[in-house]
Amino acid sequence: MNAHFPHASRLIYGCMGLGGGWNDAPVTKADISQARTIIDTVLALDINVFDHADIYTFGKAETVFGEALKEAPRLKDNMIIQSKCAIRFEDELGPKRYDFSANHIHTSVEGILSRLGIEQLDILLLHRPDPLMELEEVAGTLQLLQQQGKIKHVGVSNMHGHQINYLQSALTTPIVANQLEMSLGFRDWLEDGITTNSSANRNMGYAAGTLEHCMMNKIQLQAWGSLAQGKYTGANTENQEDRATADLVSKLASEYQTTPEAIVLSWLMRHPANIAPVLGSTNVDRIKASQKAVNVHLSREHWYQLFEVARGQEMP
Repeated sequence: MNAHFPHASRLIYGCMGLGGGWNDAPVTKADISQARTIIDTVLALDINVFDHADIYTFGKAETVFGEALKEAPRLKDNMIIQSKCAIRFEDELGPKRYDFSANHIHTSVEGILSRLGIEQLDILLLHRPDPLMELEEVAGTLQLLQQQGKIKHVGVSNMHGHQINYLQSALTTPIVANQLEMSLGFRDWLEDGITTNSSANRNMGYAAGTLEHCMMNKIQLQAWGSLAQGKYTGANTENQEDRATADLVSKLASEYQTTPEAIVLSWLMRHPANIAPVLGSTNVDRIKASQKAVNVHLSREHWYQLFEVARGQEMP
């Protein structure tokens, strides 16, 4: 549960796959119909948080979502909608880059609201840290957007604890979420803690203390890539650890009388950080299989068993 949204679902639906693909093809009626089907499916499963970004399928993901809401405006009453900005793709002005300038954030938010057909975002997340960030400029921009009623809350994505703390130092509003890659297949957020005081920690790419910073400051951890691209739930893999992990996931799914997707997600959700997995699939059956995770509580032993087999060696 997000402390700032007590009625938010534990699972989040990630809309990156909507809109018909990462191309310049126009949005079609089929794309809008797909979005409506997925929205209806997700809401029926009591998932009410929807995650967007201005870049997803070059803006088309938000466009089709907005068109679906036009067909049934009341659906919005049951939703918590967030979107992200600050990633800019290569264009005539320069290479791929991140942009926390006041002008870009303002322009992005206006575009997001227009495409979604809404007046306010529940959460605006800054998508990736901009090394050229001017702290006071960003803080002033975010607070102005709040005052204008265009965003309700502020979040970040792919930031470590020190970056969040620095940004928070200039804000009068709390940072409410941090979206990171977290899964049974991407475990640096855990490995950092358990390999402290060992040579194995030297190769960790994860910034120490991020997990604890978010937990201490009631910043919701949202996990992108939470199903690890399906490598434990049916995708082909040649990796020995991945195959062994998939076998264990399947065995536990049978034991808990649930789906493999639910086991993989419940492993994340078992952690005390109250992690909210983001589901990115557009396959309705896979979404339904994933939702079953809310009813699974792994034992400590099974949690560690999954951790051990995925990492390919016993705990230090």
